[in-house]
Amino acid sequence: MSTVTVRFHGSLNDFLPLGRRDLPVVREFESPPAIKDTIQAMGVPHPEVDLIMANDRPVDFSYRLRPGDRIEVFGLDRPAGLAGLAGLVPTPPEPPRFVLDGHLGRLVRYLRMLGFDTRYDRRAEDSELARASAEESRILLTRDRGLLKRSVVRHGFLVRDDDPRCQLAQVVARYGLSRLAAPFTRCIRCNGAIRPVGRSEVVERLAGQLRTLRYFDSFGRCDGCSSIYWPGSHYDRMSRVAQEVLSTGLPIGENHPDGQGRRSVE
Repeated sequence: MSTVTVRFHGSLNDFLPLGRRDLPVVREFESPPAIKDTIQAMGVPHPEVDLIMANDRPVDFSYRLRPGDRIEVFGLDRPAGLAGLAGLVPTPPEPPRFVLDGHLGRLVRYLRMLGFDTRYDRRAEDSELARASAEESRILLTRDRGLLKRSVVRHGFLVRDDDPRCQLAQVVARYGLSRLAAPFTRCIRCNGAIRPVGRSEVVERLAGQLRTLRYFDSFGRCDGCSSIYWPGSHYDRMSRVAQEVLSTGLPIGENHPDGQGRRSVE
C-alpha cells in the first residue's frame, strides 16, 4: 500500500472535519488515482480548487498520485506568493449568470434585485441544475457539495452561510459583482428584464390604485410576466441595501428587508 500526504489551505478547510483542518492528511492507495478523485473523495468539490502543488510543482486535475507525494491544495484565496501561478478555476462568464438550487430561494431574490440573470426552480433535479450550468455557462450556487462535484460543472461555488444576506455578500465578493450590478432592472419574480414604460401604458393595470397613480410617474414592466413596478415605499431602503453590499461586501444588517426593492402588481 502506497501513501501520500494531502493538505488543504484557506477556505478549502471549510469542507474538512475540524480535526483535519490545516493539517497534512495521509492517504493510502493501491493503483495511482487521479488527484481530482482524491481531492473530491476528501470532501472538496473540484470547482473550489484553484491550485494544486505536487512536491512544490503545480499540476492539474489529471495528475496521478505517486508514492510519497506531498500535495498542497489551494482555493482562490491562495497566498500572495503563489499568485503568479496559473489557476485551475476557469474565468467566470461575463456578465455572470447564475443557476441556484432549491435551498437558496431568498438568495435568488437578492441576485435578481441586483440585476443578475438568475435561473431558479425549487423542484429542479440535480442533473438539471448541473446541465443548465454546463450548457448555459451559468455559475452554479448550491448548498449541496455533492451537486458541485458533478464532472460537468465548471463554474460553481458552495454557499457556506445559512443567512441569505451573508450568502449575498459571499457571492458578491467571490465574483466581483460590485462593478457589474444594475439594481432593479430584473424582475424578482420571474427573472425577466424590467423596461421603463410611460404612465399611460400602465394606467389601466393600476386603475384600482389611485394613490400610486397620483404620486408616481416612473414605472417599469417585466418583459417576462408583465408585472408592473414603481418606486414604492421599500425602494429607498432597498437602494441602501444594494449600495451597502456592493460597496463594502459586508453582510446586510438584520433590519433590512429581504428581497423586494419595489412594489408590484401581477
